[in-house]
Amino acid sequence: MNISVELTLTPIQDNYEPAIINFIKKMRESGLTVKENPLSTQVYGDYDEVMGLLNKEIKNAFEAIDRGLMYVKIVKSDRSEYAADF
Repeated sequence: MNISVELTLTPIQDNYEPAIINFIKKMRESGLTVKENPLSTQVYGDYDEVMGLLNKEIKNAFEAIDRGLMYVKIVKSDRSEYAADF
C-alpha cells in the first residue's frame, strides 16, 4: 500500500533552522520520493518504508530540539505525480 505524507517540523526555539535542514536531509537520503516547498516536505512510498523512516527521524528531530511541533498529514495513495490542471 502506497501513501503520501506531508510534514512540517516547527521547532519552538531561536536557532530553529539546523533542525529543519537536518530533518529534510534525512528525508532526501532515504531513497523515497521526496518533494519540498517553503511550507512543508512531502514523502511518498510504501506505507511500511515511509512510516519506518518517519518513526526514526521524527524521534531524532525531537531529540535535537528543546520544544517543537510536527504537523503530519497522511493520504492513502501515492500523489507524487499530481499536477493541477486548472
